[in-house]
Amino acid sequence: MVNIRAAAFIFARGGSKGLTDKNIRPLLGKPLIAWSIEHAIAVNRIERVFVSTDSEEIMKVARQYGAEVPFQRPVHLSQDDSPEWLAWRHALNYLKDKEGWLPDVMISVPATSPLRLSIDIENCLDEFEKGDVDAIVTVTESHKSPYFNMVKKNKDGTVTLLMPSQLGLSRRQDAPTVYDISTVAYAIRPDFVFTHNSLFEGKVRAVHVPLERSIDIDTMMDFKMVEFFLAERKKIK
Repeated sequence: MVNIRAAAFIFARGGSKGLTDKNIRPLLGKPLIAWSIEHAIAVNRIERVFVSTDSEEIMKVARQYGAEVPFQRPVHLSQDDSPEWLAWRHALNYLKDKEGWLPDVMISVPATSPLRLSIDIENCLDEFEKGDVDAIVTVTESHKSPYFNMVKKNKDGTVTLLMPSQLGLSRRQDAPTVYDISTVAYAIRPDFVFTHNSLFEGKVRAVHVPLERSIDIDTMMDFKMVEFFLAERKKIK
């Protein structure tokens, strides 16, 4: 794909049960969401950086750090159980209907992964530009295998392996390699978002990101870990 037009989107709700005001919580001197905005702005191939939120406070912070916030996300798309896919579709529909413009690729840059580097977003764009794909996800090594040490609880109170091996495997090292999907970045074709309802309905490829850049903040413990690693990174620089 030549001269690809890319736009970044950061989807950040105002409510957070796990960590109050998570998306604007100060992290080493700036709001959490600011890290993701700056990561996206630093990628030259990204033409525009948008924030989709229901929160006026987040809107204000996002604009302060250089993002576009042309709309306020509807309340019904901002609940705990609201599928983010619908928020993606809403943002793209706004651009199509109000501006008559759509990017060739939308890059979702979640606010909760501030340990990423801009090169991780670049790598997603590189993989997307190879073509023949609907979406790119980022992954990191999983430390547990569904073939050996992940179990499910049965109705009778017993537990069994989540994925009993049919291959006669006796060692974890012989099992298929599995990965955790990270929230570092996603690259998706807008028309795929419009015509499908979930990521893996299409053709998906993955970009590997090291574990130390893949922590997703959901709890205070996650936040403290990220704070520590960012402070250590700052010392090295």
